[in-house]
Amino acid sequence: MAALKTVALFGIVSLSFCCLALWKNSNIGVRGVLLLAGRGLLVLALATWLVSAVSPRLRSLFQSPLPLVCPQVPEDEANWERDKARKEQQEKHNEKASTYQEVVLRPRQESRLRKKEEKLYRTTGELWKLSAGQALGAGEASDQDAGAGKEPASDTPNREAMRRRRLPETLVRVPPPPGPPRQKRVVVLPEEPPEDSEGVVTVALRCTSGRTFRRTFLKSHSSQVLLDWMVKIGYHPAIYTICTTYPRRPLNIALDISLEQAGITKNTVLNVDEKDPSPT
Repeated sequence: MAALKTVALFGIVSLSFCCLALWKNSNIGVRGVLLLAGRGLLVLALATWLVSAVSPRLRSLFQSPLPLVCPQVPEDEANWERDKARKEQQEKHNEKASTYQEVVLRPRQESRLRKKEEKLYRTTGELWKLSAGQALGAGEASDQDAGAGKEPASDTPNREAMRRRRLPETLVRVPPPPGPPRQKRVVVLPEEPPEDSEGVVTVALRCTSGRTFRRTFLKSHSSQVLLDWMVKIGYHPAIYTICTTYPRRPLNIALDISLEQAGITKNTVLNVDEKDPSPT
């Protein structure tokens, strides 16, 4: 219907322009113009009728058939089905991943770890850690239980193992009681006499660290006081000894030898040296 109205309007406008153009370019009067307009309207009416009669048939011939319209599924139901399919697919993937981990990855990791442990124990010489081992006291029976013909009483595993084990005699012997503790010897040096007293000598002790200690003694003092003095300043007689300056030799020191008998009759410088290691 809208197409017919459009064609009619277009025809009327076109006919009006044609009539106006012919009237200006010709000597036709008003009566001729009216006749021409009437004829144009008649032709336009015939054309409109032909178009309205023929156009439906032409449209039915050339128009393509309408496509089949699928029934629309509600949006909520479509989303639910999509989520359900996604979850099922995810569960299948998870199941495949867990199966692959249990069947392939975990045995492979355990095998690598076992090889590393075996290599480590072979390097350190501890191959016994790879063995299954044996329970303590397994396969051994107590002589008393075997003689009596009865089963041992149920007890803790430690006590049962102690009862089944056969220890050597050296391990079951009672050690002798320790003796009384030895008393430590306290080093006491005699008092220093004045330097201007009679029979007094000054002894300088040159240590291995470079320090020098000086002290006065009486010539009648035992030469043992020199060793006590050396211990007092931090040098043990088992490692160090006292030597003369020149010639370099160990000083003769004993409890019954005085300083004068040892050769110290005047102010003297002595050296603290390490003892020579004893031959093996």
